[in-house]
Amino acid sequence: MTLERENLLWLRGQVRAAGRKSLSEVLDRLVAEARAGGRVHEATIRSVVGTVHIADADPDLAQADAVVRSLFPRPSPLGRKVEAGSRVKRPSRHLKRRRHRG
Repeated sequence: MTLERENLLWLRGQVRAAGRKSLSEVLDRLVAEARAGGRVHEATIRSVVGTVHIADADPDLAQADAVVRSLFPRPSPLGRKVEAGSRVKRPSRHLKRRRHRG
């Protein structure tokens, strides 16, 4: 990357003023802010029109949640693998409490 001298001096001042560790951090922050603020070249703006297909059988997307959920595996309770028909042993809710002697 090549920068004009004035821009490089300005960036170095930003590093010091912001208490950043490096010029890369400041550049990364500036780029992130520019992207978030919508400051982009017109030619890079893309439309999503035509990229989504809505099934003729479900034009109101009534089944959309179920379809999306089916794309991901369901986690087993407590993070354990469970076979169909098996029972999961759950920890007891009744824990013994210690009595404090005072």
